[in-house]
Amino acid sequence: MAKREPKRVREQVVVYLDARDRALLEELTRTTGLAKTELFRRGLRRLADDALTGKAPGYSLRQLVTSAHDDDFPPDVAKRADDYLYRQKYERRKPKKRARPR
Repeated sequence: MAKREPKRVREQVVVYLDARDRALLEELTRTTGLAKTELFRRGLRRLADDALTGKAPGYSLRQLVTSAHDDDFPPDVAKRADDYLYRQKYERRKPKKRARPR
């Protein structure tokens, strides 16, 4: 007989909400379709990710912008990204002239 995996043990937690937080929770459950408990779990994980990694929200974007000053891209790379990426590969070619029927 195969061994059964142990059931996940969950702990019940009581949370007291004021009217504003309760309305926010109701709106989130209605909008997302997620259970209230799942919203709390996700919120807890998001908060832990922000607080425990030591990096503020938007850190990645700030790093990208900060490091962009010493790259070797031309100044118009955002405007002409396809030109630089594809090196005119997809430029429309002029149609070939057809021989005229006699």
